[in-house]
Amino acid sequence: MSRSTPINRRTVLRTTLGLGIGLAATPLLTACGDGAVAGKSAAKNRSALPATAAANNVRADLPGTPAGVPNGFFSYPKTPVRSVRGTPLKGAQPVRAMTETFAPPAAARDKNAAWQAIEKRLGGTVDVTAVAADDYPAKFSTMVAGDDLADVFMYPETGGVDQKAAFLAAKCADLTPFLGGDAVKAYPNLAAIPATAWQQGLYGDKLYGVPITRYGTAGAGFYRHDLFKQVGVDSLDQITDLERFFEVCKELTQPKKQQYAVVAGVTTMLAMSAGAPYLWAMDKKTGRFTADLETAEYRSAVEMAARLYKAGCYYPGTLAMSGAQKAQYTDLFKNGRGAYVFDGIPAYLQPSTGYVDSMAAIDKSYDVRPFVPVGAKAVSWTDNATLSQSYLKKASKERVEQVLGLLDFIAAPFGTEEYTLITYGVEGTDHRRDAKGNPVLTEQGSQDVAVPWGKLASGIPSLFSTTSENAVRHVHEAYTRMIPKLVQAEFLNYTSPTWDSQGSGSLATLKRDGLKDIISGRKSMKDYDALVEDYLAKGGEKARAEFQEAAQKDSAQKGAGK
Repeated sequence: MSRSTPINRRTVLRTTLGLGIGLAATPLLTACGDGAVAGKSAAKNRSALPATAAANNVRADLPGTPAGVPNGFFSYPKTPVRSVRGTPLKGAQPVRAMTETFAPPAAARDKNAAWQAIEKRLGGTVDVTAVAADDYPAKFSTMVAGDDLADVFMYPETGGVDQKAAFLAAKCADLTPFLGGDAVKAYPNLAAIPATAWQQGLYGDKLYGVPITRYGTAGAGFYRHDLFKQVGVDSLDQITDLERFFEVCKELTQPKKQQYAVVAGVTTMLAMSAGAPYLWAMDKKTGRFTADLETAEYRSAVEMAARLYKAGCYYPGTLAMSGAQKAQYTDLFKNGRGAYVFDGIPAYLQPSTGYVDSMAAIDKSYDVRPFVPVGAKAVSWTDNATLSQSYLKKASKERVEQVLGLLDFIAAPFGTEEYTLITYGVEGTDHRRDAKGNPVLTEQGSQDVAVPWGKLASGIPSLFSTTSENAVRHVHEAYTRMIPKLVQAEFLNYTSPTWDSQGSGSLATLKRDGLKDIISGRKSMKDYDALVEDYLAKGGEKARAEFQEAAQKDSAQKGAGK
């Protein structure tokens, strides 16, 4: 489905799931400038964004849209097309790359046919250090503290350094001259990445990050259509509001059959269905920012989650499960113990271990489909534009261009020669074509393609399954419905140092734990206001002030330019 390798089980945006705990790097950045840079709120310079253009490499069976609906494919191209000309690393010194991985260790280069073929196409050597995802933040901190940056490295999903602005300014290459505006056309695959993904690589007035692109929205989880149909819901359009969803969940909950409506949690889907904002809402007239917890819509979603829990609709014990136990609660759903589970859409079509394939192997009657937010107020969140970004170490113009050439190769779209090498390796050694002409990994191929190239850069992911054309249709339809309902995440246009350091770390943890207490009944909705106050007092209010200051400066500058 995406650039993820077939043995990857966890390629979802952690912020969406509320599973990440931030880890700040050793505060070495006193040497990175005056340090005050990190304390500045600012509007991001959107003129530094690349002038993106849609890729036109492979014809899709279900075409995507410029707004962000991904292309869908029912079969793999018989003759992949080449998207990168020449050898980007010809004459270059070996490139050091460091990133996370969810896969077991890949075969070493000297025994890895795919790695060797990729380097042959590149015309140079790429030394990839792949670190287990749970260990990556600590490894990143060690790299930063030792001032031993790789030429290109993935920034940790859960946060990296305390003073990010100072770190970027002192240690990382400013990519604006290389990728800003029309300059990106020198890298066609990078040019095909949408502006919403590039936006998160902006910092102040410069572009630093190359996106590890995802689907715009992580979606609203998955549901068993066959079970919903048994209680009279053949289409999610029949669930007209959250009260109707509550009634459906009560019917779906049948403890004697060990079947429950909800596995783990449902708050994110309920919040989108209620029309709540993604993390922060901005009033364009006043410039005021409002945290999601402060809104009536988000509060109503938490109230409904608490009602569902009290009614016994949650599979026992799963609400308390953490990210480390994700495989446990998703397996409960896959094995028929629940009708709904929240997980990111990238996990849907994942070969072998994804929802479609793994559930078909258990019981072919299981009809799992992506859930979409329900009701007239429903919105979709812009919570999966990227997994993260990659940054380049400061270097000469020639070196930066070489590394960007590598990332352009890695970001090749579905069905191209480059994508095929990265995802399936060398035909005949790493994969063979099945009766339908689709590549199927060999035992060696599963090891060879475990090199996490796609955690350094990624073009627009596509929808593809070798086993289920219907599943491709289902997820394409879900995106066709959700993308038009995306809410503007205005806060992403501005820099807040407090949010950068705490938003996906301490504040996310405080919010997640507080909501679990309320939903589980350990505390009541009377404690909700205290949670909001605590959230604001421990960083939320300061982040709000920084966002508002940046927005006011931006407005003033635009006014002065008229």
